[in-house]
Amino acid sequence: MLSSKGPSQTGVLIVNADDWGRDHETTQRIFECIQHGTVSSVSAMVFMEDSERSAAMAREHGIDAGLHLNLTTPFSARSCPIKLRECQDEVAGYLRRRSSSRVVYHPWLGRSFEYAVKAQIEEYGRIYGTEPERFDGHHHMHLSANVLLRDLLPIGTLVRRHFSYEPDEKYLRNGLFRQFTNFLLARRYRIVDFLFSLPPLEPPARLQRIFSLARQSVVELETHPVKPEEYRFLTGAEILRWAGDCTIAHSFAVPRRGHTAK
Repeated sequence: MLSSKGPSQTGVLIVNADDWGRDHETTQRIFECIQHGTVSSVSAMVFMEDSERSAAMAREHGIDAGLHLNLTTPFSARSCPIKLRECQDEVAGYLRRRSSSRVVYHPWLGRSFEYAVKAQIEEYGRIYGTEPERFDGHHHMHLSANVLLRDLLPIGTLVRRHFSYEPDEKYLRNGLFRQFTNFLLARRYRIVDFLFSLPPLEPPARLQRIFSLARQSVVELETHPVKPEEYRFLTGAEILRWAGDCTIAHSFAVPRRGHTAK
């Protein structure tokens, strides 16, 4: 576990904002939340229209940024190599064809996946001045079979797990895939104890449960401040009221040792 945040708390709540650098508006919304102290860290996109500016902001303000691997949404930066656009088009066409695509390994697209991932890791290193130590994915496609079974993410880094099960969720839906993937992640990478998305904000009992878990466990809360409802929640006093004595982390960090996925 992380170091204690207080005499009665051994867990931590990490509020992470996705899509940093996607465009100017998205970056600005996230930055405002960081200034309010309600966002711990960001997941940065590369080869997007605001990637270089947002990287400079992160370096200037000491913002904790991981790599938000993009295998599905067209790159919008003019500097994006043609070969990368072509490889991503192939990969995206496969992954977006049907919901089960990320579960099935596609041998003929192995090189395209490898190039798309490697190019983004290298670009992150160029604009952030350091190698990424944390990975997640746009539409969670970093968990696709072609990424995980080929070990395209550096072993030992921090990688986002699947969403944790919630009380009203049907366990059998993608249950085996999620179990296998979380097991694989826990053996090769560092992961948090629980992952939830910020929405839905209702019923209140849902948020109460998440913040309660964060008092004893490492909990990541995935957010998208560009969405008005989430932006209002994060920039108003609402999140602080719900958090109570549950401290929002100032950065994204978990122990070097992996956790058992729950």
